[in-house]
Amino acid sequence: MDSLVTWTKVVYALHAFSLLTGIIGTATVVGAFLTGWPSIIAVVLNYIKRSDARGTWLESHFRWQIRTFWFGLLWMSLCGAFIIATLGIGLLFVWLPITLVGLWFVYRIVRGWVTLSDRRPMYV
Repeated sequence: MDSLVTWTKVVYALHAFSLLTGIIGTATVVGAFLTGWPSIIAVVLNYIKRSDARGTWLESHFRWQIRTFWFGLLWMSLCGAFIIATLGIGLLFVWLPITLVGLWFVYRIVRGWVTLSDRRPMYV
């Protein structure tokens, strides 16, 4: 079980590294999170180790981490569809959802890691 806790911490750390890259780098938080290698590696690790976590309190953390990535991708895909549907006019407003999704990513990673540190399951 302790090795699975360590894996879960590694995944949160990889996601946090992507967020930090977006904050201090030239990319957006959202761009760094969805396209950065650390987050992609984190999601792959989630899928590889998910069966080991099944039936434990850590299963909720794996689900939380996986959903964070995929729902973020969904929100940004919807933003892209909005830009296309408005023939580019949506570019004037795209900064707002990008900011909100970026803050949502930060919240999800911080909240998950704090809850993991307290050795509690995530609500899902």
